[in-house]
Amino acid sequence: MKVILKQNVPSLGKTGDLIKVNDGYGRNYLIPKGLAIDANEKNIKTFEHEKKNILQKSEKEHKTAQDLAVKLANLTITMVRKVGDQGKIFGSVTTKDIESALKEKGYDINRKMIVHHHDEHIKSLGEFKVKIKLTADIEAEIKLIVTGE
Repeated sequence: MKVILKQNVPSLGKTGDLIKVNDGYGRNYLIPKGLAIDANEKNIKTFEHEKKNILQKSEKEHKTAQDLAVKLANLTITMVRKVGDQGKIFGSVTTKDIESALKEKGYDINRKMIVHHHDEHIKSLGEFKVKIKLTADIEAEIKLIVTGE
């Protein structure tokens, strides 16, 4: 099936591209998620009309994400945790904890945007780099310091 992308989709294309995808991928993922619309005559004509507005909105979101990435690059978050033997902390620092700390500092970052370098949660004291995926192609990295109380 052919679809028109309403947003940039990594490994597929940019906003406004007319692409061919598997029927299931288009119907079950791209269209329900609002990432694309079916490329029929009516939608193609409508989309050509809306394309300018969508591209402007996309550029604005891209610029906003770039500005946020610059701010986050200089950000350090410190978390205090109870410490057991061998410097291990009780529990762990999760993406939800990081999300809460960012919200306290005034950043509206969803925890799904936070990417751990480690496959598991942070369970020890130290300094960590935490990657935040703002858009498909813009990432920021913040410094997380975990100290004992």
